Amino acid sequence: MSKPCRMMIGEVVIVSHPVSMCVPVNHTVTLSVRAEGTGLLQYQWFTNEDNVVCEVFGANEADLTVKAKKTRPYVCRVNNHLNKAVFSEWVKLKVLDIDKSGLPSDWQGEPHIAVNPDPQTVQRGTDVTLRCTAFGIPTPHYQWYRNGQELSKKTGDTLQIAGATEEDAGSYLCCISNVLEERWTEAVEVHISTGIILCLFVLATDKVALLIGNLNYSNHPKLMAPVVDVHELSNHLQHLGFRVVSLLDLTREEMLASIMHFINLLDKGVYGLFYYAGHGYEHAGRNYLVAIDAPQPYGPENCVCVQRIMLSMQKKHTALSVILLDTCRKWYYQDCLPSCLMPLGPSGNTVYGYATCEDAEAFEVQDGRKSTGIFTKYLNMHILESEKVTHVLEKVSEDLGRDALVTGKQVVEIKHTLKEPRSLADPVRTTGHTRELHLRDICWSQANVLPRKKQMLFLCGVEVQVSFSALYSNVLVVFATLKSICSHIQDCTVTLSSLPAMKDIFSRPGTSLEMDSLLFNPLDNPDCTLRICSLQKLKESLVIKVDLHYTHMTSNQRQTESQQVDIGRPLVASCKLYKRSPLSTIR
Repeated sequence: MSKPCRMMIGEVVIVSHPVSMCVPVNHTVTLSVRAEGTGLLQYQWFTNEDNVVCEVFGANEADLTVKAKKTRPYVCRVNNHLNKAVFSEWVKLKVLDIDKSGLPSDWQGEPHIAVNPDPQTVQRGTDVTLRCTAFGIPTPHYQWYRNGQELSKKTGDTLQIAGATEEDAGSYLCCISNVLEERWTEAVEVHISTGIILCLFVLATDKVALLIGNLNYSNHPKLMAPVVDVHELSNHLQHLGFRVVSLLDLTREEMLASIMHFINLLDKGVYGLFYYAGHGYEHAGRNYLVAIDAPQPYGPENCVCVQRIMLSMQKKHTALSVILLDTCRKWYYQDCLPSCLMPLGPSGNTVYGYATCEDAEAFEVQDGRKSTGIFTKYLNMHILESEKVTHVLEKVSEDLGRDALVTGKQVVEIKHTLKEPRSLADPVRTTGHTRELHLRDICWSQANVLPRKKQMLFLCGVEVQVSFSALYSNVLVVFATLKSICSHIQDCTVTLSSLPAMKDIFSRPGTSLEMDSLLFNPLDNPDCTLRICSLQKLKESLVIKVDLHYTHMTSNQRQTESQQVDIGRPLVASCKLYKRSPLSTIR
């Protein structure tokens, strides 16, 4: 019995239509159509320009590759020698000229969130607009949620609420998905005020933060709090729209190199925030940050001067410069002369938040199962609030002042020259990047780009998935998960190692357990994990070695198979902090 015909003789049928997509400007994309028909098929692509449908010159193949310049619709006509023709569906190539930092170099079209929604506080009766934009091939689908509940018919990249009431207040987030993957934005809070709100539209052209926590000192007491403090503050600043690099355990040269990269991103209109947790001291009115390789005793030449960091920030004419220090300020070596430092003239919009006052110590406390600096503990409670940054620090000071653990021992000190009502929650103007800043931004954006998941098939038939996570910009966690196990093997386990081997800075008693409580979601349940620290020291590609151990049921022998995967220089290793520019003025 013959099979039924799929088409009439001479007919042309499109079996695969092109798909709409959303990509960054200048990204190269390929639109594809697949058709079947009698004889040799011919193709011609068309676009709509200024409401006129016109041919795309030279586009006579089933695949059309273009460099995305502007948003346009496309359609393809397919015909055969019998002049039978059919058109594909119209598709839209949406091109966005916005920041694409963080987009992987080997991006395959999975949704990538380029613009996250911002938290908002508005007066009752006014309109609320939440915007989320993502690149994707195919174009991603959007679904908004409030307080965990799906919002019916709210499926665009912009969520608009007209005449907001108290019922519209809550936590909002958006799910972005296409056939490849699903991504979620972070939740943002929308507050509806019944009072009078002063309408001040303050924008930043960019918001950049550098967080450094030093804990494993070679010649000084080791600390615990920076592990949690840097992690939690980093998450909060990302919620506020900051692009954050967070680093643990840096030598003086590594501190200077990371600060130089941070300073290079600052410019007029940018918000810059520098945070440090670790040992420190004060001398002659200047604050010094103690690197993990500082000798005993140490002097200013072994440390980093905070005032020099602020001076470099001020030279960039930032719209807001904030330095937050969770460190001691005990006076040290009064007979030691400080290095020469000539300040700039009067400069506004600078803020210092000190964990403690002059000639006093800053304390760590045990908060549940975690150690935290008591200043940062209260800072994390208030930092997401959409208030003037000095008001946020005042709340931190008030809370700390009521804490019986440090009464009479530690008092927050705030210094500022703020001349405008700047808030850390101020929105970012998406067109704020100049081309020069964007070029300088490449290193910073790569510092948080994770390697892609790897699927590894072993000779015995077992499949292992290797995935990656980062708690800090210089700490990578590798997960190995057994995805499929064959019936002819048993007692299958997997182990991980790295080449070169990297020291685990959290291996001392007590610290590893605290790190694990932060890192692992019980729902992930990986079969093996490997923590790789101090990536700023990596000068070559990092290779992950996966060893599969199992017992073959036929021979009853224990066997091992191994595979390796080269993941390049992940996270901050791409910044090459060991190559600090000799032109840097930070000392």
